[in-house]
Amino acid sequence: MRPEPRPGEPDGRALPYRPEIDGLRAVAVLAVVLYHYGVPIRGGFAGVDVFFAISGYLIGGLLLRERASTGRIALGAFYLRRVRRLLPAYFAMAGVTAAVAWVVLLPFEFREFGKSLIAATVWLSNVQFWREAGYFDIAATGKALLHTWSLSVEEQFYLVLPLLLIAVRRRAVAVLWVLGIASLAAGVWWTPERPAAAFFLFPFRAWELLAGVLLARWAMAGGTVPGVVSWLGLGLIVASLFGIKAAGFPGWQAILPVAGTVMVLAGAGGRSGANRILSMRGPVFIGVISYSLYLWHWPVLVLSRYWRDGYAGPVEAAGWLTLAVVLAVVAWAAVERPLRRARIPARGLIGGAVAAGVVLIAVGGAVFLRDGMPGRFPDAVRAQVAASGDFLQDMSRCGPGDGALSAIEVCRIGPEGAPEVVFWGDSHLRATMDGIAAAAAEAGVPGVIVWHAGCPPLFGVRKSESAATPAEDAACAADTEALREALPGLGAARIVLVARWAYYAEGAGVGLDAGNGIALDDGADGDVYGRALVRTVDELSESFARVAVMRQVPEIPAYDSRVAARGLAHGRLTEAEVAAMAGVSDEALAARMRAAEAPIMALAAEGAIEVIDPWPVLCPARCTAMPGGVPLYFDNNHLTNRGAMALRDLFAPMIAGLPDA
Repeated sequence: MRPEPRPGEPDGRALPYRPEIDGLRAVAVLAVVLYHYGVPIRGGFAGVDVFFAISGYLIGGLLLRERASTGRIALGAFYLRRVRRLLPAYFAMAGVTAAVAWVVLLPFEFREFGKSLIAATVWLSNVQFWREAGYFDIAATGKALLHTWSLSVEEQFYLVLPLLLIAVRRRAVAVLWVLGIASLAAGVWWTPERPAAAFFLFPFRAWELLAGVLLARWAMAGGTVPGVVSWLGLGLIVASLFGIKAAGFPGWQAILPVAGTVMVLAGAGGRSGANRILSMRGPVFIGVISYSLYLWHWPVLVLSRYWRDGYAGPVEAAGWLTLAVVLAVVAWAAVERPLRRARIPARGLIGGAVAAGVVLIAVGGAVFLRDGMPGRFPDAVRAQVAASGDFLQDMSRCGPGDGALSAIEVCRIGPEGAPEVVFWGDSHLRATMDGIAAAAAEAGVPGVIVWHAGCPPLFGVRKSESAATPAEDAACAADTEALREALPGLGAARIVLVARWAYYAEGAGVGLDAGNGIALDDGADGDVYGRALVRTVDELSESFARVAVMRQVPEIPAYDSRVAARGLAHGRLTEAEVAAMAGVSDEALAARMRAAEAPIMALAAEGAIEVIDPWPVLCPARCTAMPGGVPLYFDNNHLTNRGAMALRDLFAPMIAGLPDA
């Protein structure tokens, strides 16, 4: 979303000013902002797609007109205009956001903010957020610069388009059509399989911008449409904003807002009623400040909601939204507009931009390298702060396996060599990885860890999970079957299953994650979980001399180290309240674990499995997330790395092949 020149402002081979385009920007930015602030506009996020098409039309039109009138594209002048238009407003927002983040974000979140500050400043935040998307990633609502992903997509477009037009001068239209169709096809194809990549990455979004470029080329050739097309386009945009769903987006759904935008732009300059509405003073002004409004609305939302631990209601949300609008107007009037119009020499403009960029990168680097600067908080908070950041495992030895495991992602433990022991499980296995790896290193025994978040280590079942997409559910089944084929030929003697068994037995989380649901299906009625566990152990016993099951770590329904740390840091919780959150009654635990542990204990009684029991370590007197006052849990069911290390001696017998102590 980009400001374009006001009448009389020099901008190379500028297009005629069309106020209805600013009005269309208003529709797009209001959809995005109101959606983020809780107004029920189901597809409001698609306002970004409207902006992509507008940017393609305006920037493509500028470049094509320049080439048509001068015979060339002046790259230096083009990039200088982009710097003048985009960077001052971004630098102002990023600097203020960094200052506020220093006050309110916890260290591990502030550390991640430092990374995103660097990535956004070098126009690669979309790549960073794509790479970070995952099970233990910080929620989107905690990333103050998440919105810069779309700016990075556009900036990558600004880098590529002029070079492309220069390279394929005589075949530009044909090449643009081919690239646009290929990008659209790839986006539709990849959305079900790799939704994060299709959402964030430029190749899968390029078609939206190229649609605008091709429209600009068509308009230059004298193309016109009747006024009704503008009405139809505006109607299609509005219908898209209220009708499309987040599930399966962008995919084919993104065609709707882009097509509507192309239709409105095709009629720009005409006398239709739609253009008159979009050209009214109110929509035009919102469109004029749309870049600043987009820049400011998201960090205000994220940091205020984080600091307040959520809004009290719509009135408070409206208050923070008002602040975002005020900041946007101030930034537009004091930074964006003056610097766009100021006649700053190229050397001074580039020098200032480089200096500001270096400062932001240095700030981001310092924050990242100093682990989010934990010294900002008092000692009473630091234990919870440490737990909230102690969940990133060492993944340096993770990747495709060898031999029978070549099609499976594994993490190697112990010395190099053929694995003697296999650990298979879900995110609970990942949470205990550091303890297992330490035990393998101490024993000098090679092994592998195979984990898949939210995927039960059970043969013959398919799962459907509320927190996963259908493609992710299918990937779980595919990975399980691949492992099923690989394990008999592996040659390992021992295998350990580690999982959140109660989640699969009960079909839901508990406490803070009670909203997460999962259903298992094996094609028959009754106790799917129990049957699958027995079947899995029977199959594994044919290939492994010893089979063990780790008893699930106790769930602490009300505890989350991040909630505790934020509450203590910002004065919303006392230490006594945190201690209460960290506990769970024996009765509640027994009720929660009854169905999950019944088949495990039955198999153990038959001698079919060995049981690794972490409860004596984690529950010396009563079960708590903070035994001895030291937090060992990250959230209400995952251990921290410190908690995992506390269990490492429990794994030694199975790793080394010794009798269970």
